[in-house]
Amino acid sequence: MKDLITDDAAVEWLGVRYKTILTPEETGGSMSIVDSLSPVGSGPPRHIHHNEDETFIILTGVCKLWIEGIETIAAPGESVFIPRGKEHTFKVIGDEPSRHLVILTPGGFESFFHDMAAAQCRIPDDMPIVEDSAKRHNMTFTGPPLD
Repeated sequence: MKDLITDDAAVEWLGVRYKTILTPEETGGSMSIVDSLSPVGSGPPRHIHHNEDETFIILTGVCKLWIEGIETIAAPGESVFIPRGKEHTFKVIGDEPSRHLVILTPGGFESFFHDMAAAQCRIPDDMPIVEDSAKRHNMTFTGPPLD
């Protein structure tokens, strides 16, 4: 895999680098895969994907995941499945960034990352713009990020 830091095809939002490595167009819409490099301490607010199942495959670093009130730790080589409709979030913990693959079924949500990178929205300052894109991508924010 290419280095996400220097890969021209990657986009960056809030310090996180994203690269779609399998598009919905390549899978007839059935899935997409995003390669993500997230710094220590990063993670989104709690949210729900209404249309997509989400699978995290941890390549480097450690993530604390919160799924409907249950916390788990995922380390390199581990994966976590989050069914659509489940409230969740994650935070990169430890002392190194987390590189992980995000598999979305069906595909399509990855364009949210492109929207956010293009606008360089900040949370919570730009939440109306963030929430508008989230709504277009069948996602609802439900609470704060993990402490």
